[in-house]
Amino acid sequence: MLLGSLHAHWLNVVVSIRKIMSIKFSDLNLDKNILSALKSAGYDSPTPIQMQAIPAALDNRDIMASAQTGSGKTAAFLLPSLQKLTQRSEKSGKSPRVLVLTPTRELAAQVEKNAQIYSQNMKWLRSVTLVGGSSFGQQIKALSRPIDVIVATPGRLMDHMRSGRIDFDRLEVLVLDEADRMLDMGFIDDIETIVAATPEDRQTLLFSATWDGAVGKLARKLTKNPEVIEIEREDKQGKIEEQLLYCDDKNHKNRLLDHILRDANIDQCVIFTSTKAMTEVLADELYEKGFAANCLHGDMPQGWRNRTLMDLRKGRCKILVATDVAARGIDVPTITHVINYDLPKQAEDYVHRIGRTGRAGRSGIAISFAEVNEYMAVHKIERYINHKLPEVVIEGLEPTRKRNKNADRKPKGKGGFGGGKRDGDRWSSRGNGDKKPWGEKKSFGEKRGKDGDKRDGSFRKDGTKRDGGFKKDGFRGKPKK
Repeated sequence: MLLGSLHAHWLNVVVSIRKIMSIKFSDLNLDKNILSALKSAGYDSPTPIQMQAIPAALDNRDIMASAQTGSGKTAAFLLPSLQKLTQRSEKSGKSPRVLVLTPTRELAAQVEKNAQIYSQNMKWLRSVTLVGGSSFGQQIKALSRPIDVIVATPGRLMDHMRSGRIDFDRLEVLVLDEADRMLDMGFIDDIETIVAATPEDRQTLLFSATWDGAVGKLARKLTKNPEVIEIEREDKQGKIEEQLLYCDDKNHKNRLLDHILRDANIDQCVIFTSTKAMTEVLADELYEKGFAANCLHGDMPQGWRNRTLMDLRKGRCKILVATDVAARGIDVPTITHVINYDLPKQAEDYVHRIGRTGRAGRSGIAISFAEVNEYMAVHKIERYINHKLPEVVIEGLEPTRKRNKNADRKPKGKGGFGGGKRDGDRWSSRGNGDKKPWGEKKSFGEKRGKDGDKRDGSFRKDGTKRDGGFKKDGFRGKPKK
């Protein structure tokens, strides 16, 4: 473990979520404009990660923080960064004073949204988000003006740096949010190039799910005498009920999914698949079954991604089928269920996935499907989260195949849900072909109708409004004895 090998002068603060201190934001020496914005947004007391990170950051310490999504880590780095901006810079110019790097567009958008909330009384503050899929011309125009905060993905930021449109001469704070994920996505070279262009006397705030391996090596390279903060993993899913359902095969899995999605207690649900293609296939099948479903993955045009997320936030989309990366940054309190249709490839991704529910003080349910040959994958997740996943069976849908505890994980094949060939632009129209039975594939090359309608997650193919398609015969699972 990295924490065991850190230099002796590094401070290791382990915070238990159970021990919430009676401290208010007003006790943290924040500017009155920031405090007023927090009060207007309904925030009174900081979370454990905020209680530890904000005072350290205000003391100009570098930070390495390990905190789960939904723990309030965004405010943990934004609030002290905004506090610095209340003081005039010692250097003149129009370059940014704060840079926040995130792995995905969605997470960048969430950070920008929170920054606007916390700085709503700082009318002079200017921020810009630089991500792929958005207008390059608009970003160039924004960069021509004085900027205080940049929120960016590494790839798009590098595009602007290569063009000479941005410099970091005035940079005071560098934030890497979900640093481990950025390295997993292959951004290490971009990050090192970006960091090399920043002043050596900057403050560095790093947030990651783990400090093992390459991310730990990077952290040691970027920080100076950091304060290390770790939120105990055992309490990360304190408000989330976890369930594990074993299935015989893809067809059995599809029947289980159909049964669960008819639960009248489901408000909104995120379903995770392992591939981008499967998000489309599964969303199409659910849509044709009458569910207000849509998909989200990295290959979608930014406009459609934004529209899908807006539909999700406004409740028009009841079921979102997504990949791990695309779902990062989604913060919708009304998501009551998360379903792992495919198990995550990395155990830590399990924690990020189920963190989409149980937010804003609400409870949530996280259901994972596992085929009988995925026993070791389940075991790996259980070791990471340090507890067993409660196994549940549904009456009439019990698995019949015997589990092989010594089986290696096999590559996942294509799902049992159909997905016929599509005509035209996938994101501009949806065919009106005949509906097909649940799980039955169309013949290879079979074309859909050409008078397609756009899918927004709230209308049937005939144009009539629907309420989300949830039936009233609920999900009746019972613990396995």
